[in-house]
Amino acid sequence: MTSVPTEPAPSSAASPPAAPMSRLARLLKWASLRWFRTQGWRVVGTLPETDKFIIAGAPHSSNYDFLVFVGVVEHFGITPRFLGKHTLFRWPIGGFMRAMGGVSVDRRKRANMVQQVVEKIAAADDFALVIAIEGTRSATTEWRSGYYRIAQEAGIPIVCAGPDYANKLGLLGPIIHPTGDMEADMEPAMRFFKSLCPRHPEKVRFPDGSGPDPQLQAERIAAMAASGAGGSTPVEAAP
Repeated sequence: MTSVPTEPAPSSAASPPAAPMSRLARLLKWASLRWFRTQGWRVVGTLPETDKFIIAGAPHSSNYDFLVFVGVVEHFGITPRFLGKHTLFRWPIGGFMRAMGGVSVDRRKRANMVQQVVEKIAAADDFALVIAIEGTRSATTEWRSGYYRIAQEAGIPIVCAGPDYANKLGLLGPIIHPTGDMEADMEPAMRFFKSLCPRHPEKVRFPDGSGPDPQLQAERIAAMAASGAGGSTPVEAAP
């Protein structure tokens, strides 16, 4: 669990605090958590001992993945952040985007997106940035790499996370500390992602062209059973 945050130092690069949740945002969260609870999903895994990290989510094959994500972040009590084009933060939906944890990124600025995000992370006390690293729900081998560069330049870890629909688990896996060798660093991450059970396996392709691996899935489930990692109790829906 992360430590208690301190007051942030003033900085022009800092992201504004999340706006109070609108009625629509509260309703969306309540409905997501209700689904998570009534369907019997559980959370397994731990976060790093730091207030700043990237949650790299994969494989992403269904809109239902968002509901699993809401259950996982509620379980840990974190406020997730996600990146959005600056034009999305204007009226009438700007308040909603900020309330949901959105971080505005302006692609028109000279500083590239990675540098903009690194500056926002440096200026904040806590920053849990969530990125779907495939970038699409369709099968693709062209996975994103910006999340890795952000983590390396900001000096923060990458937490691997994804859904196991077969066993109704929201899983947190390896914690990666970037060294600059992305292929070597992300090897345990890719093994973890391949061991998951996405809602639509046919829509998932990894950078090496393979899909979800039944053998790795069986090994993960057996290891969890042997260690007694049964997950937490189902997340309760917020009133």
